[in-house]
Amino acid sequence: MAYAAVDLKSIETRLFVNNEFRPSSSNKTFEVVYPYTKEVVAQVQEADIKDVDDAVAAANAAFPAWRDLGTEQRGHYLRKLSQLILESNDDLAKLETLCIGRPITQFFDAGLAAEYFRYFADAGWSAQGTASLNTPDHLNLTVKQPFGVVALIIPWNFPLIMFALKMAPALAAGNTVVLKSSEKAPLTSLYMAKLIQKAGFPPGVVNILSGHGDPAGSALASHMGVRGISFTGSSATGRKIQVASAKSNMKHVHMELGGKTPAIVFPDADVASAAAQTQFSIQFNSGQICVANSRIYVHESIAEQFIKSFREHFAAVKMGDPMDPTTTHGPQVDMIQYERIKEYLAIGEKDGKLTAGGDAKDGLFVRPTVFEDVPEDSRLMQEEVFGPVVAINTFSTEEEAIAKANNSEFGLYASVFTKDIDRAVRVSKALDAGTVGVNCTSPTGAKDCAFGGFKSSGTGREGLLHSLDSFLEIKTILIKAVARL
Repeated sequence: MAYAAVDLKSIETRLFVNNEFRPSSSNKTFEVVYPYTKEVVAQVQEADIKDVDDAVAAANAAFPAWRDLGTEQRGHYLRKLSQLILESNDDLAKLETLCIGRPITQFFDAGLAAEYFRYFADAGWSAQGTASLNTPDHLNLTVKQPFGVVALIIPWNFPLIMFALKMAPALAAGNTVVLKSSEKAPLTSLYMAKLIQKAGFPPGVVNILSGHGDPAGSALASHMGVRGISFTGSSATGRKIQVASAKSNMKHVHMELGGKTPAIVFPDADVASAAAQTQFSIQFNSGQICVANSRIYVHESIAEQFIKSFREHFAAVKMGDPMDPTTTHGPQVDMIQYERIKEYLAIGEKDGKLTAGGDAKDGLFVRPTVFEDVPEDSRLMQEEVFGPVVAINTFSTEEEAIAKANNSEFGLYASVFTKDIDRAVRVSKALDAGTVGVNCTSPTGAKDCAFGGFKSSGTGREGLLHSLDSFLEIKTILIKAVARL
């Protein structure tokens, strides 16, 4: 078997609370299944409400000392963890592939995760406030302070990257953490717990729970001991977290939610490049990415040329064993996601015209799929599929293209392909999206720029220069000068 090199007996499956691995309080477990073979690779301990309470209590007890440790000493732990991640690249790659089925040759995650921890090891110094002498007889200050205990709830599609993206700035800011991984992909988070233990982090600073949204995620969102929460996932779950946070203690909430990324291709664009990039965007990780180009609007004068090139790229993908280095397209993550995509394939066949791909009828694979002439009010155009399914429609005017692209409750990412810089600026300003790519598209990003969404795609922003503020409170201190006698 292709993944026989993975020692399944050595995989950590317990919860990590107060620097110790332990079974869940209920002794309940859930299965982790390799999507390619549908074989169970691990039975993982499932956190319940008591485990959440214990983890929050441990984080709360550890907070004062971690907060007061200072940026330099906290950075020491983050730098050590960064190095351990790099040394563990191969193990992390195999575990991530076993969980989500992404081809192992596409694994770049350890390097990026290590980079986040390395950067935030020093970025804590930028938690600066301001000073003012504008009030007579006063020296007034603002300072930035950590919340205390923060909860991080991460998705399954890029679990290691999401772990680092949230964990590194939360710790650098001086918070202590309770992280809940997705039940679909818990193994890299638990491996990271071993590295955190090895790096010597003080007990309680990092706690890692595996489990479902109910009860573990719900308990974190409503816990009175949690002061902030950062979540990446579906808009539906995000709404539940927002409500639970408001009903409990008005937690500070940061959320990166779903998307329905449009790409607009104008007649003066480099058609070959636009086709190649948008094809990769929707096919990467089997379409299981929130910024995937699931809607493409092509000018009617180049539609035939674009679609022909796009289909050729789709046809070149190789489905197969994700551990095989020649595989370029893996299965969907599990049967739930597979069946969800099949529902949208049926919607597309009813509402539009299927011109490429469709259900592979082989395991959990879905062939990269193209629909054309889909009405704008179709569920296929309005809802996030989270699979390798794209709808390609045409437009005749710039105004029409913008209106169609913005006809969505999502606003995470959008793209425009044109050689006309004036048009690029106009359209970029008009698109309702947190990120707009010009002659590039997702997953292209800039690590030092803000990432987040408009509308139902979330609140707040993440990025090397932005994430730290998501985990800090601002306090004003008013100092009145006492007159000398």
